[in-house]
Amino acid sequence: MRRLCERLDSEIFSSCRGMRMLTTGFWPRLFEAKRRSLYEMDGVGKFRGFRRTMPGVLDSDVARLPVAGSGMGWWRASGAILLSVPLALTCGCNASANAKPVGVAVAIRAPLGLPPVPIPAHNPPTASSIALGRKLFYDTKLSKDNSLSCASCHHPKSGFTDARERSTGVGGTTGLRHAPTLVNVAYSPLYFWDGRAKSLEAQVDSPIADALEMNQTHSASVTKLRADPLYKSLFRSAFGTDDINMSRVENALASFERTILSGNSAFDNYQYEGRKEALSPAQIKGLAVFKDPQKGNCAACHTIGPHYALFTDGEFHNTGEGVGDNEDFSDLGRFQITNLDAERGAFKTPTLRNVAMTGPYMHDGKLKTLKAVVDFYAGRGNSNTYLDKRISTIALSGRERSDLVEFLKSLTGEIPSNVGPPGRD
Repeated sequence: MRRLCERLDSEIFSSCRGMRMLTTGFWPRLFEAKRRSLYEMDGVGKFRGFRRTMPGVLDSDVARLPVAGSGMGWWRASGAILLSVPLALTCGCNASANAKPVGVAVAIRAPLGLPPVPIPAHNPPTASSIALGRKLFYDTKLSKDNSLSCASCHHPKSGFTDARERSTGVGGTTGLRHAPTLVNVAYSPLYFWDGRAKSLEAQVDSPIADALEMNQTHSASVTKLRADPLYKSLFRSAFGTDDINMSRVENALASFERTILSGNSAFDNYQYEGRKEALSPAQIKGLAVFKDPQKGNCAACHTIGPHYALFTDGEFHNTGEGVGDNEDFSDLGRFQITNLDAERGAFKTPTLRNVAMTGPYMHDGKLKTLKAVVDFYAGRGNSNTYLDKRISTIALSGRERSDLVEFLKSLTGEIPSNVGPPGRD
């Protein structure tokens, strides 16, 4: 069975997400994890269960995975699904529907301080696909009880994140991590705090099906959208036909999210336009602390380049946040995906763009203010075996800490006027 799974192409199954058989819960993410080590074997090669490290598998799904000694029933069940794949591909699973937008591709212009926006060849943005993605982003139809939209946890007034420590899902469930900002998400090499999604398109469908978030199967989402005549028209404009499937939903949402850009901040004008009056004296001093390896050393991970600054290296680091006194990890982070000891407790470096708007901070939302974040790092985080080598005790005076906070406020930039709810440009 492992060989069969490794041969399955995730793109085939992404086109079949309209099928209930392949859209509920865990199955689509199983098949999308191709060429990964999906199973754990004991010393003699017997099946023991799934790894917890499959990319794209939700924590709520992990609780339902088979464990050692669970017997052969699962093999028979999964084999039946695998054998039904050829049938699924010929009986209306939308395999023939092209998910690439039609029409003239539009340029997503990067503001001052940002590099050109990377665009995948299979999903060029068009005016129609972006408009469709915008409507989907703010539509509560994508949640089980029609109470939540993507914007519920990524609200524009909160810098496209959640002002709460943990987001609240359908039925009052609480998420496992703080919702990260979507500002400048177009530049991220991997997605989620643990990097389990390899593309923005792969990322956008996960919260919809997550039992702790929107809690709606992909097939149910597609059914709701197909029942709306307006959506049929919007999908026809974006993709050439009025067929609605999850691949098209993903592409539209991703194209919209690539337009959520922020630059042209006071820092950008100071750094890249030479306008020295753009920063206050305190912010200029704070920038020096930010870049000084012997002081803040913040730029080691929150990078500043000669022509642009993403304020993230896109990598994963253990800062000590969430580690107890006995090195008990409240969340193993990247380790759950890679199974590498060096990545225990490691999380993706968040961008600092608009950081004054996006509190609370860290993957667990435990630090409520920028001052608390600066104090945390000044104290060397929480020491543990896997602490990133760039984290060290730094001697910052009260004035230097204050200046650093003031500098971080200078990273608040302009947000496009057309990324809010439709009709409110």
